[in-house]
Amino acid sequence: MLDHRTETFMTVCNVMNYREAAELLHITQPAVTQHIQFLEKEYGCRLFLYENRKLIKTPAARMLEDYLCSAKQREDFLREKLKNNGLRELRIGATKTIGDYVITDQIHKFLDQSDTSLTLIVDNTKHLLQLLEQNALDYAIIEGYFDKNRFGSQLYRRESFVGICPKDHPFAGKEVSVEDLLSETLIHREKGSGTLAILEDKLLEHNESLERFHRHICISSFKMIIDLIKSGYGISFVYEVLAKSDPELGIFTLKGEPLIREFNIIYLKYAEVGEKIGWFLD
Repeated sequence: MLDHRTETFMTVCNVMNYREAAELLHITQPAVTQHIQFLEKEYGCRLFLYENRKLIKTPAARMLEDYLCSAKQREDFLREKLKNNGLRELRIGATKTIGDYVITDQIHKFLDQSDTSLTLIVDNTKHLLQLLEQNALDYAIIEGYFDKNRFGSQLYRRESFVGICPKDHPFAGKEVSVEDLLSETLIHREKGSGTLAILEDKLLEHNESLERFHRHICISSFKMIIDLIKSGYGISFVYEVLAKSDPELGIFTLKGEPLIREFNIIYLKYAEVGEKIGWFLD
Protein backbone atom coordinates (compact mmCIF):
# COMPACT_ATOMS: atom_id res chain seq x y z
CA MET A 1 0.00 0.00 0.00
CA LEU A 2 1.17 3.52 -0.77
CA ASP A 3 1.57 5.56 2.42
CA HIS A 4 0.35 9.07 3.27
CA ARG A 5 3.66 10.70 2.27
CA THR A 6 3.60 9.27 -1.23
CA GLU A 7 -0.06 10.29 -1.50
CA THR A 8 1.02 13.83 -0.61
CA PHE A 9 3.75 13.70 -3.23
CA MET A 10 1.33 12.55 -5.94
CA THR A 11 -1.15 15.27 -5.01
CA VAL A 12 1.55 17.93 -5.28
CA CYS A 13 2.53 16.49 -8.69
CA ASN A 14 -1.07 16.86 -9.85
CA VAL A 15 -1.71 20.43 -8.67
CA MET A 16 1.89 21.77 -8.48
CA ASN A 17 1.02 23.91 -5.47
CA TYR A 18 1.68 23.10 -1.80
CA ARG A 19 -1.29 25.12 -0.51
CA GLU A 20 -3.76 23.49 -2.91
CA ALA A 21 -2.36 20.05 -2.10
CA ALA A 22 -2.86 20.73 1.63
CA GLU A 23 -6.49 21.74 1.04
CA LEU A 24 -7.20 18.64 -1.05
CA LEU A 25 -5.61 16.35 1.55
CA HIS A 26 -7.18 18.19 4.53
CA ILE A 27 -3.81 18.70 6.19
CA THR A 28 -1.71 21.79 6.87
CA GLN A 29 0.75 23.24 4.39
CA PRO A 30 3.69 22.64 6.80
CA ALA A 31 2.65 18.96 6.88
CA VAL A 32 2.85 18.83 3.08
CA THR A 33 6.34 20.34 3.24
CA GLN A 34 7.40 17.79 5.89
CA HIS A 35 6.15 14.88 3.78
CA ILE A 36 8.07 16.09 0.73
CA GLN A 37 11.21 16.70 2.81
CA PHE A 38 10.95 13.16 4.23
CA LEU A 39 10.86 11.70 0.72
CA GLU A 40 13.75 13.89 -0.42
CA LYS A 41 15.82 12.65 2.52
CA GLU A 42 14.72 9.05 1.89
CA TYR A 43 15.75 9.14 -1.80
CA GLY A 44 18.66 11.56 -1.41
CA CYS A 45 17.52 14.06 -4.04
CA ARG A 46 15.42 17.18 -4.54
CA LEU A 47 11.93 16.57 -5.86
CA PHE A 48 10.62 20.11 -6.36
CA LEU A 49 12.26 23.45 -7.04
CA TYR A 50 11.03 26.99 -7.48
CA GLU A 51 11.86 28.68 -10.76
CA ASN A 52 10.67 32.28 -11.18
CA ARG A 53 8.33 31.68 -8.22
CA LYS A 54 6.80 28.68 -10.01
CA LEU A 55 7.00 25.17 -8.56
CA ILE A 56 8.61 22.68 -10.99
CA LYS A 57 9.33 18.95 -10.84
CA THR A 58 12.93 17.78 -10.93
CA PRO A 59 13.83 14.84 -13.20
CA ALA A 60 13.93 12.69 -10.05
CA ALA A 61 10.36 13.72 -9.21
CA ARG A 62 9.20 12.70 -12.66
CA MET A 63 10.83 9.29 -12.28
CA LEU A 64 9.27 8.82 -8.84
CA GLU A 65 5.88 9.96 -10.15
CA ASP A 66 6.00 7.42 -12.99
CA TYR A 67 6.99 4.65 -10.61
CA LEU A 68 4.27 5.47 -8.06
CA CYS A 69 1.59 5.71 -10.78
CA SER A 70 2.54 2.23 -11.90
CA ALA A 71 2.66 0.95 -8.31
CA LYS A 72 -0.84 2.35 -7.77
CA GLN A 73 -2.00 0.59 -10.91
CA ARG A 74 -0.58 -2.73 -9.69
CA GLU A 75 -2.24 -2.24 -6.30
CA ASP A 76 -5.58 -1.51 -7.95
CA PHE A 77 -5.18 -4.68 -10.05
CA LEU A 78 -4.61 -6.71 -6.88
CA ARG A 79 -7.67 -5.15 -5.23
CA GLU A 80 -9.74 -6.08 -8.29
CA LYS A 81 -8.63 -9.70 -8.06
CA LEU A 82 -9.37 -9.89 -4.33
CA LYS A 83 -12.73 -8.14 -4.62
CA ASN A 84 -14.12 -9.63 -7.80
CA ASN A 85 -13.62 -13.33 -7.09
CA GLY A 86 -11.92 -14.02 -10.41
CA LEU A 87 -13.79 -11.51 -12.59
CA ARG A 88 -11.28 -10.06 -15.06
CA GLU A 89 -11.85 -6.32 -15.42
CA LEU A 90 -10.17 -4.54 -18.30
CA ARG A 91 -10.00 -0.75 -18.76
CA ILE A 92 -8.59 0.11 -22.16
CA GLY A 93 -8.53 3.06 -24.51
CA ALA A 94 -8.33 3.11 -28.29
CA THR A 95 -7.97 5.84 -30.85
CA LYS A 96 -10.93 6.21 -33.18
CA THR A 97 -9.61 4.22 -36.15
CA ILE A 98 -8.64 1.34 -33.90
CA GLY A 99 -11.70 1.44 -31.65
CA ASP A 100 -14.20 1.68 -34.49
CA TYR A 101 -12.54 -0.42 -37.23
CA VAL A 102 -9.78 -2.69 -35.87
CA ILE A 103 -10.48 -4.33 -32.49
CA THR A 104 -14.17 -5.26 -32.78
CA ASP A 105 -13.48 -8.99 -33.19
CA GLN A 106 -11.15 -9.04 -30.19
CA ILE A 107 -13.72 -7.24 -28.05
CA HIS A 108 -16.29 -9.87 -28.98
CA LYS A 109 -13.84 -12.67 -28.21
CA PHE A 110 -12.98 -11.17 -24.82
CA LEU A 111 -16.60 -10.58 -23.81
CA ASP A 112 -17.66 -14.05 -24.96
CA GLN A 113 -15.88 -15.26 -21.82
CA SER A 114 -18.30 -15.04 -18.92
CA ASP A 115 -15.67 -14.00 -16.34
CA THR A 116 -14.81 -10.70 -18.07
CA SER A 117 -15.80 -7.06 -17.71
CA LEU A 118 -14.75 -4.24 -20.04
CA THR A 119 -14.50 -0.46 -20.06
CA LEU A 120 -13.49 0.88 -23.49
CA ILE A 121 -12.87 4.57 -24.13
CA VAL A 122 -12.51 5.64 -27.77
CA ASP A 123 -10.91 9.08 -28.08
CA ASN A 124 -8.00 10.93 -29.63
CA THR A 125 -4.39 10.17 -28.74
CA LYS A 126 -3.87 13.26 -26.59
CA HIS A 127 -6.79 12.50 -24.28
CA LEU A 128 -5.92 8.81 -23.97
CA LEU A 129 -2.38 9.69 -22.86
CA GLN A 130 -3.88 11.95 -20.19
CA LEU A 131 -6.13 9.12 -18.96
CA LEU A 132 -3.14 6.78 -18.74
CA GLU A 133 -1.24 9.31 -16.63
CA GLN A 134 -4.29 9.63 -14.36
CA ASN A 135 -4.33 5.84 -13.93
CA ALA A 136 -7.83 5.73 -15.45
CA LEU A 137 -6.80 3.08 -18.03
CA ASP A 138 -4.77 -0.11 -17.87
CA TYR A 139 -3.40 0.56 -21.36
CA ALA A 140 -4.36 2.13 -24.66
CA ILE A 141 -4.04 1.04 -28.28
CA ILE A 142 -3.09 4.06 -30.35
CA GLU A 143 -1.81 5.03 -33.80
CA GLY A 144 -0.34 8.36 -32.72
CA TYR A 145 2.99 9.52 -31.38
CA PHE A 146 3.84 9.15 -27.69
CA ASP A 147 6.73 9.89 -25.34
CA LYS A 148 8.78 6.71 -24.98
CA ASN A 149 10.43 8.15 -21.88
CA ARG A 150 7.07 8.17 -20.07
CA PHE A 151 5.30 5.16 -21.59
CA GLY A 152 6.17 1.56 -22.29
CA SER A 153 4.87 -0.03 -25.48
CA GLN A 154 4.23 -3.23 -27.40
CA LEU A 155 3.66 -3.34 -31.16
CA TYR A 156 0.09 -4.29 -32.05
CA ARG A 157 0.28 -4.14 -35.87
CA ARG A 158 1.41 -1.97 -38.79
CA GLU A 159 -0.98 -0.25 -41.17
CA SER A 160 -0.72 1.80 -44.37
CA PHE A 161 -1.80 5.46 -44.31
CA VAL A 162 -3.60 6.39 -47.54
CA GLY A 163 -5.66 9.08 -49.19
CA ILE A 164 -9.39 8.74 -49.78
CA CYS A 165 -11.60 10.50 -52.32
CA PRO A 166 -14.88 9.91 -54.18
CA LYS A 167 -14.70 6.75 -56.28
CA ASP A 168 -14.94 8.75 -59.55
CA HIS A 169 -12.34 11.36 -58.50
CA PRO A 170 -9.24 11.76 -60.76
CA PHE A 171 -7.03 10.73 -57.80
CA ALA A 172 -8.72 7.34 -57.33
CA GLY A 173 -6.25 4.49 -57.83
CA LYS A 174 -3.39 6.92 -58.55
CA GLU A 175 -0.11 7.98 -56.96
CA VAL A 176 -0.34 11.72 -56.28
CA SER A 177 2.22 14.39 -55.35
CA VAL A 178 1.76 16.68 -52.35
CA GLU A 179 1.65 19.64 -54.75
CA ASP A 180 -1.32 18.06 -56.57
CA LEU A 181 -3.26 17.97 -53.30
CA LEU A 182 -3.19 21.69 -52.61
CA SER A 183 -5.99 22.59 -55.02
CA GLU A 184 -8.33 20.22 -53.15
CA THR A 185 -10.46 20.68 -50.06
CA LEU A 186 -8.80 18.69 -47.28
CA ILE A 187 -11.01 17.20 -44.57
CA HIS A 188 -9.04 16.23 -41.47
CA ARG A 189 -9.36 15.24 -37.81
CA GLU A 190 -9.02 17.57 -34.83
CA LYS A 191 -5.84 18.65 -33.03
CA GLY A 192 -4.65 15.86 -30.75
CA SER A 193 -5.55 13.07 -33.19
CA GLY A 194 -2.84 10.73 -34.44
CA THR A 195 -3.95 10.90 -38.06
CA LEU A 196 -3.68 14.69 -38.17
CA ALA A 197 -0.20 14.59 -36.62
CA ILE A 198 0.99 12.14 -39.30
CA LEU A 199 -0.49 14.24 -42.09
CA GLU A 200 1.04 17.47 -40.75
CA ASP A 201 4.45 15.81 -40.49
CA LYS A 202 4.21 14.61 -44.11
CA LEU A 203 3.25 18.10 -45.29
CA LEU A 204 6.13 19.59 -43.32
CA GLU A 205 8.56 17.33 -45.21
CA HIS A 206 7.48 19.24 -48.34
CA ASN A 207 7.47 22.66 -46.62
CA GLU A 208 3.68 22.72 -46.81
CA SER A 209 0.91 23.07 -44.22
CA LEU A 210 -2.87 22.85 -43.87
CA GLU A 211 -3.16 26.56 -44.64
CA ARG A 212 -1.77 25.97 -48.14
CA PHE A 213 -4.83 23.96 -49.19
CA HIS A 214 -7.62 25.56 -51.21
CA ARG A 215 -9.78 24.87 -48.14
CA HIS A 216 -9.44 22.66 -45.11
CA ILE A 217 -12.23 21.41 -42.87
CA CYS A 218 -11.85 19.91 -39.37
CA ILE A 219 -14.25 17.09 -38.42
CA SER A 220 -13.81 14.84 -35.37
CA SER A 221 -16.11 12.05 -36.62
CA PHE A 222 -14.80 9.50 -39.12
CA LYS A 223 -18.38 8.68 -40.12
CA MET A 224 -19.00 12.30 -41.04
CA ILE A 225 -15.65 12.55 -42.86
CA ILE A 226 -16.48 9.51 -44.99
CA ASP A 227 -19.99 10.82 -45.77
CA LEU A 228 -18.52 14.16 -46.90
CA ILE A 229 -15.85 12.47 -49.02
CA LYS A 230 -18.42 10.27 -50.79
CA SER A 231 -20.58 13.35 -51.41
CA GLY A 232 -17.70 15.07 -53.17
CA TYR A 233 -16.74 17.69 -50.59
CA GLY A 234 -13.04 16.91 -50.57
CA ILE A 235 -10.29 14.39 -49.83
CA SER A 236 -8.83 13.04 -46.61
CA PHE A 237 -6.17 10.71 -45.23
CA VAL A 238 -6.93 7.65 -43.11
CA TYR A 239 -5.59 4.20 -42.35
CA GLU A 240 -6.14 1.59 -45.03
CA VAL A 241 -8.40 -0.52 -42.81
CA LEU A 242 -10.86 2.39 -42.70
CA ALA A 243 -10.43 3.25 -46.40
CA LYS A 244 -11.37 -0.31 -47.38
CA SER A 245 -14.39 -0.37 -45.08
CA ASP A 246 -16.58 1.42 -47.66
CA PRO A 247 -16.66 0.30 -51.33
CA GLU A 248 -17.81 3.77 -52.42
CA LEU A 249 -14.48 5.32 -51.47
CA GLY A 250 -11.61 5.79 -53.90
CA ILE A 251 -8.09 5.24 -52.57
CA PHE A 252 -4.90 7.02 -53.61
CA THR A 253 -1.34 7.16 -52.32
CA LEU A 254 1.32 9.85 -52.09
CA LYS A 255 4.40 9.70 -54.29
CA GLY A 256 7.51 8.44 -52.55
CA GLU A 257 7.91 5.80 -49.87
CA PRO A 258 4.64 4.25 -48.63
CA LEU A 259 3.37 5.71 -45.36
CA ILE A 260 3.37 2.82 -42.91
CA ARG A 261 2.63 3.52 -39.25
CA GLU A 262 2.52 1.43 -36.10
CA PHE A 263 -0.47 0.71 -33.90
CA ASN A 264 0.98 0.34 -30.39
CA ILE A 265 -0.27 -0.86 -27.04
CA ILE A 266 1.04 1.72 -24.58
CA TYR A 267 1.04 1.83 -20.79
CA LEU A 268 2.72 3.61 -17.90
CA LYS A 269 6.49 3.10 -18.02
CA TYR A 270 6.81 0.88 -14.95
CA ALA A 271 3.39 -0.77 -15.10
CA GLU A 272 3.09 -4.55 -15.09
CA VAL A 273 0.22 -5.04 -17.53
CA GLY A 274 1.45 -8.11 -19.40
CA GLU A 275 -1.30 -10.29 -17.93
CA LYS A 276 -4.04 -7.84 -18.93
CA ILE A 277 -2.59 -7.42 -22.42
CA GLY A 278 -2.65 -11.22 -22.70
CA TRP A 279 -6.35 -11.30 -21.76
CA PHE A 280 -7.15 -9.16 -24.79
CA LEU A 281 -4.71 -10.61 -27.33
CA ASP A 282 -5.05 -14.32 -26.57
